[in-house]
Amino acid sequence: MYVGRTSETVIMTDFENFYDDLLELAKKYEQQNVPLKIENDLENDIVKIFGEKIASLARARNGLIDVSELAYTTAEHHPYWNLLYNCSEIASSVLEKWKESLSADDLSDIDWAIKELNQSLEKIKNSLNS
Repeated sequence: MYVGRTSETVIMTDFENFYDDLLELAKKYEQQNVPLKIENDLENDIVKIFGEKIASLARARNGLIDVSELAYTTAEHHPYWNLLYNCSEIASSVLEKWKESLSADDLSDIDWAIKELNQSLEKIKNSLNS
């Protein structure tokens, strides 16, 4: 396979081959009036497929699942863990109540997470100054 105007041969990975096959499959469904939105990050072997009715809120909540997973599985000794964890918890609370009002308990949890963020930020600043 040749790319652009160069004559350099590009070797496709198995994942890139999969992606090409996926695009062909998506074309088949588009011909049957099933529109799909496909996003890719082939450098990192990521492909996302969305149906036509996907809403921004659902996409945000789905993306946050990935962020939260990283926050939950990252070792607590990592200096940025608490920043990521508490940011994802705040975002989760906000997205969960996006169409409702935040309760007093929700606001209290967010306030606590912000305090944790500030403490973590101070630890990081202090480690840089040491």
